[in-house]
Amino acid sequence: MTSAIRHVTIDCADAYALGSFWSRVLGRPLHEDDHPGDDEVLIEDAGLLFVTVPDAKAVKNRVHLDLQPQDRTRDEEVERLLALGATVFDDRRKPDGTGWVVLADPEGNEFCVERGAAERAG
Repeated sequence: MTSAIRHVTIDCADAYALGSFWSRVLGRPLHEDDHPGDDEVLIEDAGLLFVTVPDAKAVKNRVHLDLQPQDRTRDEEVERLLALGATVFDDRRKPDGTGWVVLADPEGNEFCVERGAAERAG
């Protein structure tokens, strides 16, 4: 027998607020039972579970998400995510168009935005 990953759990200060941010990033809804003030919020289709904890983020993430835009370029996606509340943590784009951008969500969790499939093929 083997195990399956049911959720990737992200500890945070405000599960609903951070879950809502990621819901907009991924274009997927929060679970229908999730509401402001809940200690746990789930983006079911993405397998992401946000859990309110008392501890603040103190060091670099040990696990992070790598996003690949599906219908826009990497740079267009970065601009969209900045408008949603992300911030640039580290810009690793290269002059030849390769590379990625490390962003931070509203609670400081780092994630990467890579080039989209069309950009990789071009």
